[in-house]
Amino acid sequence: MSFFVVLLGLFINDQFKKIVIYEDFYLPRQSPIYNLSISTHLVCNSSSSNSSSNRSMEFKDWLSPKCVYHSMNDEELIWRASMVPQIEKYPFNRVPRVAFLFLARGRLPLAPLWEMFFKGHEGLFSIYLHTSPDFNYEPPPSSVFYKRRIPSQAVQWGRSTMIDAERRLLANALLDISNERFILLSESCIPLFNFTTIYTFLTNSDQSFLGLFDDPRKIGRGRYNKRMYPTITLSDWRKGSQWFEVHRELAVKIVSDVKYYPVFKNHCAPPCYMDEHYLPTLVNKVCPKLTSNWSITWADWLAGGSHPTTFFKKDVTEEFLKSVRSELNCSLSSICFLFGRKFHPSTLQPLLRIAPKLLGFG
Repeated sequence: MSFFVVLLGLFINDQFKKIVIYEDFYLPRQSPIYNLSISTHLVCNSSSSNSSSNRSMEFKDWLSPKCVYHSMNDEELIWRASMVPQIEKYPFNRVPRVAFLFLARGRLPLAPLWEMFFKGHEGLFSIYLHTSPDFNYEPPPSSVFYKRRIPSQAVQWGRSTMIDAERRLLANALLDISNERFILLSESCIPLFNFTTIYTFLTNSDQSFLGLFDDPRKIGRGRYNKRMYPTITLSDWRKGSQWFEVHRELAVKIVSDVKYYPVFKNHCAPPCYMDEHYLPTLVNKVCPKLTSNWSITWADWLAGGSHPTTFFKKDVTEEFLKSVRSELNCSLSSICFLFGRKFHPSTLQPLLRIAPKLLGFG
C-alpha cells in the first residue's frame, strides 16, 4: 500500500512540474503596464509624469504628446513619425495646426515679437525648438516657447547634420496628428503678416512651398557628384532655399526617405551644401507636383556670397517692410512671402514698434 502512495506522489509532482513549465513558456505573466519592456519614451517634467503614471493612456495622448522632450533616438523617432493612418476620416473633430520649427543655436533674440504674433491663437499652432545640445536656458512658464525644446544634436553649417536637425524637427512635429503645415524658421526670421493671414493662407492651400530649380552654373549643377549615380542623376539635381513650408503628406515623405538621404550624406560635402540640394532634389524625384516651387521666406541675395544680407536696427523702417511684403515674383498668389530673414537682434525694438500698425499684431 505504501508503495502505491509513493508512486502516486511522484506522478502528481511530475504533472505539477509540467504545468508550471507550460505556464512559464506559453502563458504571459500578469504585470503592470508600466513595467513592459517597450518604453513609452516620454521624458516629462515631474508634475506631468506623476499625474499620469497611475492612469491608463487615453486616446488624446496618442493624438498630441504632452511632452516634446523624450528619450527616443533618431532612428526610433523617424520610424514612429513615418506612420500614416490608413483611414482618412478622423474619429474626432480635427482642427489643423501650423507647426513652427525653429532651428536655432540658442536663445531666440526676436522671441518678444513672436510672442505678440502667437498671442490669442492658442490651439492653432505648435512650436518646436532645435538648439545646441549645450543650451540649457528655459523660458518662463508664461512663454509660448516654454518646454518646447526637442532633443537636439550639434549642427554644422553646410553639413549633413543640418539636414538631420531639419528631419528631427519635422519628425517631432509629425507626432502630433493635428499638425498639418510645417514651417522651418531660424532665430533671425520674422513674420511679415499677422497670424490669421498666415494661417488662412497655408491651411487653404494644397501646395507646399519649397523652391527647386535646375541651376546650370558651377554653384548648381557644378556641385553634383558623379558618385551619386545611378540613384541620383544630373538631370535629377536641383537647388533651392533651405527655408521651407510643407504640408503633412510631404513632411512624411521627407522623414521616411531612406533611399536618397544616405547618398547625399556620403557624397555631398562642401562645396556641395546639403541644405541647398537635398530637399529640392528629393522632392523633384518623389513628388514634384506637391510643391509650388517657391519659398515663402524672403531674403536679400543681391549682394552675392554664401549668405543673404543681414538687416540691422537702422534698416528696419515701415517703408522697408512694406516693400518686402508687396514684392511680387510669384505667379500663384497676391502674397509671395509670409516670413523674412535675416534680422539682427538689434531690430527687435523697431519691429515691436511697427508691428501693431503694419504687421497687424501687438
